[in-house]
Amino acid sequence: MGLFDVFRDTVFLKEDSSLEKQIDELKKIRDNVSDKDKIDKDIKLLELGLQGEKEIAFELKNANIGMYVLHDVTLSYEDLKAQIDYVIVTKGYTYLVECKNLLGDIIVDNQGQFMRSYEVKGKKIKEGIYSPYTQAVRHKEILKKRWLSKRNKLQIMLWEKSFENMWYKPLVVLSNSKCLLNTKYAPNDVKKNTIRVDQLVGYIKRDLERYDHDMYSSKKNMVELAESFLKDNEEVEYYDIASRYQKDIECNKKNKSVGEKVEIKVCPKCGGKLVLRNGQYGEFYGCSNFPQCRFTLKK
Repeated sequence: MGLFDVFRDTVFLKEDSSLEKQIDELKKIRDNVSDKDKIDKDIKLLELGLQGEKEIAFELKNANIGMYVLHDVTLSYEDLKAQIDYVIVTKGYTYLVECKNLLGDIIVDNQGQFMRSYEVKGKKIKEGIYSPYTQAVRHKEILKKRWLSKRNKLQIMLWEKSFENMWYKPLVVLSNSKCLLNTKYAPNDVKKNTIRVDQLVGYIKRDLERYDHDMYSSKKNMVELAESFLKDNEEVEYYDIASRYQKDIECNKKNKSVGEKVEIKVCPKCGGKLVLRNGQYGEFYGCSNFPQCRFTLKK
């Protein structure tokens, strides 16, 4: 076990995120979109999400525990996909993290339903949101399906309980440290595995203290597991939020084109119509008020 007394680094095997790509795409097309408020809102929401994920990365980099981390991992089984915000491999559990950067306070009721409470112009608003814990559990279920498909009956019989109870944990991390989290009446599994970002390192340390030390993974096994996630990660075509604005951009181009055509047909000197004529040097536009107006324009 002396090896683990030395290994306390946080090693990122994958640190990039599809959110960065989507933000870049929106910024590239912003000037060609008429609804600036809408696209600015989309950019802000994506930037909030990215900032939340960076908050988690900051905590992990300063954890001094010893772990391998992968950011934004996509795994699939048949037609199912798991898009995992963070995979954290420690000598105990491997955490499948769902990150949420939400404004306002979060309440989880006795049915495990998540609600967000916030204030706008003095008015209190409470709204339900899709359970991030359900998402995290689904990631584990897809991972298990992949694992089962590669094992024989004896291996499944020997190790399935370990998969469920000792190997992988779904975890929800709320990255807005200003929000209040109320899980007083939440089901036990949701309560135990939903935390704020400032609680993340302490949560992992407590898990390692309680974990059966005889079952700790070696550093070699940790590396192999982390690298298997990296190998299986799929570079998928992420949902292109910029495609929402394609019609808007095309419409703007048409309007601009029509405007240019209208300008060509109106004389800038007298306001008369420009008429296509044939001259000694080819076709040109001439003012319909000729000879009073002698404005011409090359075709």
